[in-house]
Amino acid sequence: MNAKEIVLAFLDALNSENFDAARDLLSDDMSFVGVMGTTRNGGDVYIEDMKKMRFKYDVQKVFADDTDVCLWYTIDMGGPKIFSSGWYATEGGKIKSLKVLFDPRPLLEKKK
Repeated sequence: MNAKEIVLAFLDALNSENFDAARDLLSDDMSFVGVMGTTRNGGDVYIEDMKKMRFKYDVQKVFADDTDVCLWYTIDMGGPKIFSSGWYATEGGKIKSLKVLFDPRPLLEKKK
């Protein structure tokens, strides 16, 4: 699979809550950096968080360049739907890193 296919298969697996298939597409030492300053290191840690959060992804646009894939998508977080961008870097047929950007205000307002 190329980088775009890997990332889309990963999101498909998350959307269908097939966490084993999603985990198979992550490198063991993958890293995640999000807007809220959280960093998750390791494929197992990331998947355990996804099992709890059960986000759903509605992909709007995909940009692919060699081993990098950038997406615009709406993430359903079980309340507000957040328009976001994700930058996925792949290596050796697996996702090596993910950086996500979005406006966190709807989440922060929900907590008030």
